[in-house]
This record gives sequence, C-alpha cells and structure tokens, in this order.
Amino acid sequence: MDPPYTHQVQKTIIKRLSEMKKKRYYKVAGHRFCVSGEKDGLTNYQPFACADGETVFALDVESGDAPEYTEEMRQEDEGQVIICGHTTAGEAVFEFLWRGVTAGWLVCSNNYSEGRLVTTGRYEKMAIDNALMIMFALATADKDTVLFHAAVVSYEGRGYIFLGPSGTGKSTHASLWLQHIAGTALVNDDNPVVRIDEDGSAMVYGSPWSGKTPCYRNVHYPLGAIVLLSQADCNKIQRLSGVYAYVALIESISGKRWDERIADGLHQTENALASSIPVWHLECLPDEEAAILCNETITP
Repeated sequence: MDPPYTHQVQKTIIKRLSEMKKKRYYKVAGHRFCVSGEKDGLTNYQPFACADGETVFALDVESGDAPEYTEEMRQEDEGQVIICGHTTAGEAVFEFLWRGVTAGWLVCSNNYSEGRLVTTGRYEKMAIDNALMIMFALATADKDTVLFHAAVVSYEGRGYIFLGPSGTGKSTHASLWLQHIAGTALVNDDNPVVRIDEDGSAMVYGSPWSGKTPCYRNVHYPLGAIVLLSQADCNKIQRLSGVYAYVALIESISGKRWDERIADGLHQTENALASSIPVWHLECLPDEEAAILCNETITP
C-alpha cells in the first residue's frame, strides 16, 4: 500500500512543475515578451510585468545538454564572455561564460521570435538577463527600437543619454548630475532603450537591465540629447553633426550587424536619431564643473 502522503506529494510535484513552466509577460518600450521556465520570477523584471497578449519574442528556460555549434565571434568584458555562433540547422547560438564558467546557451529561431535558454545551474540569473537582452535587441531591431549601452538621467521632463566605451565614466557623469543638478533622477545605468514613435519623436525608456547599479524603472521620457563622453584634462563640449553624430551612436547600440535585416533596422533608427536628436561630445574630468557645463549646454 502506498504511504498516505504519496498523492499529496505527487500533487505538490505537479504544482511545482506547472509553476516552473508558468509564462510570465513583460513589456519594455512598448514591446511585450514572455518567459517560461524561470524558477522564481526575477525581481528586476517585476516593474515591467504585464498581462498576456501578442509578443515580439518568447524565451523558454530549461536544463539540458550543450548544443553543438560553430563559433563566429566572441565578446569579452570584465570577466564576462559571450560567444556567438550557429548550429548546422542555421539557428543562432550564444554561449554565456562568467569567469571561465559556462552559465548557459541561448538557441534562437532565425527571426529571434522564439528562443530556448539551456542553463547549467551556475550563474543562472546572468544567463537569463543576457538571453533576454539579446533577444530583445535582435527581435526589435526592425521595429524602430535600439538597446543602448549607456547611462541615462531625466531632467525637467526629458531624458539625457551618456555614451562611451566601458571605463569612460558614464555612471560617474550620471552620478555627478544626481549630486549637483537639482531635479535629476537616474532612469537606467547601463541598458536603456530608445524607440522612435510613429510621429518621428524619440523616447528613452528604462529597462530591466541596469548593470552594477540596480535601477529598474518602468518610465519613459522624450529624448533631449545624447552625449558621447571621453576623459580629458579639462572640460570642453561641442555639438556633433552629420556622419560624426551617426558614428558616435553606433558603437553603443547592441545588434548583430552581419544580419541584413538587423543591420538595416539599426541603420534606419540610428540615422533618424543622428538627424533629429542633438548629439554632443563632452571631453571632461570627473568633477562638478563637467556636469554643470554639460547640463547648461545641452538642456533647453
């Protein structure tokens, strides 16, 4: 005879399995996506939770074996490595490593509308965040949307983006605005989203991805200006135009540029931004004067 608790245990197991595969829906910059298989519902996504509906992509998180793939390129940044490749069937594959340890593999359909993340049980949150960022950037690239590697603050009803290579001081400059410019608020410290609306205006959005600073705000503002930062021994700012404005943007926008669909979509949005949004180059020190100079120059 079965122990008296067997049926209850079975019900509990079935319930937990069901919860593990529960679909959770989120909306960032007006684009809805869903995730199934995540165990707890990650807290940085909760401000972006929404009702179910049509999605731009869906991700299923699961455990399993590593996919076989051919490497195309790799990106390394502060201990994190992302290897990009493809399977023999032509599916895109992204392997995520942290300090030499594989956290998981993202395998995507050709149009990035569907993906599965195979996790190893190590650094799972990092793998999920990376998988969702990549799918979001690639699935929305032809929808007038770009994912920036940047810091963004709000001031007097507009958003201001600070660009630059890692280590340039984007977060530092944003924090200087917060310290010395009254009325400033942090919108996102690492991965804001910009979307061109139907009327041609550009909006900057917070996102669930914010690097080392936890800032997961579901807010958006008209984009006031974009500032490329570089370190210098004095503070100086100048307006960029034409191709110089365009080039200032592309290094900070995520995308798989050897894919024609994605490259064309990114170009269209980048060109629209360079043509309609003021782009500035700030050579600066990490000091109060730099923040004040920037604020007084780029804000209306």
